[in-house]
Amino acid sequence: MPKDKQTTYTKTSNPMMNRPVVKPELVDFMREEQTQLSGDITNVLQFAQENNIPVIPHETVVYFQFLLSMIKPKKILEIGTAIGFSALVMAQAAPEAQIVTVDRNPEMIALAKENFAKFDKKNQVHLLEGDAAEHLIELSETFDIIFMDSAKSKYVEFLPRALDLLAGNGIILMDDIFQGGEILVPIMEIKRTQRALERGLRRLFDEVLNNPKYLTSILPLGDGLLMIKKAEN
Repeated sequence: MPKDKQTTYTKTSNPMMNRPVVKPELVDFMREEQTQLSGDITNVLQFAQENNIPVIPHETVVYFQFLLSMIKPKKILEIGTAIGFSALVMAQAAPEAQIVTVDRNPEMIALAKENFAKFDKKNQVHLLEGDAAEHLIELSETFDIIFMDSAKSKYVEFLPRALDLLAGNGIILMDDIFQGGEILVPIMEIKRTQRALERGLRRLFDEVLNNPKYLTSILPLGDGLLMIKKAEN
């Protein structure tokens, strides 16, 4: 896409992406010492880095590779495609999986389509354009993994329908839940423009943490990764 058309994501990219709460030295260790990506997908990563587009960091990439190699999911749902990097990472890690990914940003959609056309060699990824809430209602199949990396304030709103779409032993993954540590700051001390996001995350924590209906785990990868699955009765 021509440079003059790359506007939205440079203005609205996640300010927390470069503010990990783990010690910087440990972040550097995780990003430098773990096996690096290779092949075509590095072109997508390089584009993201050069254009300040938030994508999952390397420590999360490696974790996804490990997790998916164990679970061997057949169907994955992603909410928040961006330029398609994470979908391509998951396709590479789970070569038998079919991936449905949803995004509403026209610029992201255009870039994702280009990347899928070039690098989705097995046609594993199906991109749905438009509002995630509407697509969630329309979907009827179940998914082994549901990965949310979109508007953080919407995670709690998406959760009930995501649970309906989750396979019996499936896992929901929600990215960027630490917000650079701001989840620990009193809500009135947070910038007014960020309060809706923070309220949404706190509602999510109130719902799923320490709730016997769910098994949860928070991993200090990137800006925080929340894992949720249904508890077995």
